[in-house]
Amino acid sequence: MPVNPEAVGRQYGPSEVYEVTRVKIREFADAVDARSFAHRDVAAARAEGYDDLVAPSTFAVVIAQRAEFHVVVDPEVGVDFSKVVHADERFTHHRPIVAGDEITTTIHIDKITQRAGISMVTTRAELADAEGDPVTTVLSTLAVREDA
Repeated sequence: MPVNPEAVGRQYGPSEVYEVTRVKIREFADAVDARSFAHRDVAAARAEGYDDLVAPSTFAVVIAQRAEFHVVVDPEVGVDFSKVVHADERFTHHRPIVAGDEITTTIHIDKITQRAGISMVTTRAELADAEGDPVTTVLSTLAVREDA
């Protein structure tokens, strides 16, 4: 069964607060082999002008994907996660993510395109800090294979 195209325009959130910690930044930096000392050493990060450890630029995906889960589990959208391949991810950073940030995410289903037995689901995750100011916008596209 294809993904429900009427789900375009749905919004989820804002999500539960995601607390960015030094440990999470260091673990992510290790996982993606981000080598800047500003991801690991507070003094190095401050020397570069940050208030605390700064996250690698793709760290936002960790926060966005937690919130995107609402789209995947919504039965009215119809995404079968066992048939999903991640097709695209794009980031627009409004400011760096640093340790100590408390971030909420609002997810929007922007587009659903269906062709050749595949539904392409494009979501937009708007990450905001505790004051509600924008941090990062993440555009993500999932390719969902339909039943044969």
